[in-house]
Amino acid sequence: MKVVIVFRERSDKAREAFEWIGQFERRTGKTVEMIDPETPEGETFASARDIVEYPTVLAVSDDGKIYEMWTGSPMPTVDTVMAYMV
Repeated sequence: MKVVIVFRERSDKAREAFEWIGQFERRTGKTVEMIDPETPEGETFASARDIVEYPTVLAVSDDGKIYEMWTGSPMPTVDTVMAYMV
């Protein structure tokens, strides 16, 4: 299981996203995959999953299945996301 966050790095929400990533990684020791929807790969990822609001946090299985998705602010708590990391 992995955690993915989709957000625009050049936006007013970027700071909130970076702070959440830092908190998540400090508390869990796990890495968050960051995807910028303004890149070609990020645009493909976001459009394939109908992601239109940022930041969006996803709990994703190793085979790519989305278990849960949280969009916009407020962002989910680390504990909420960790519940899907079992």
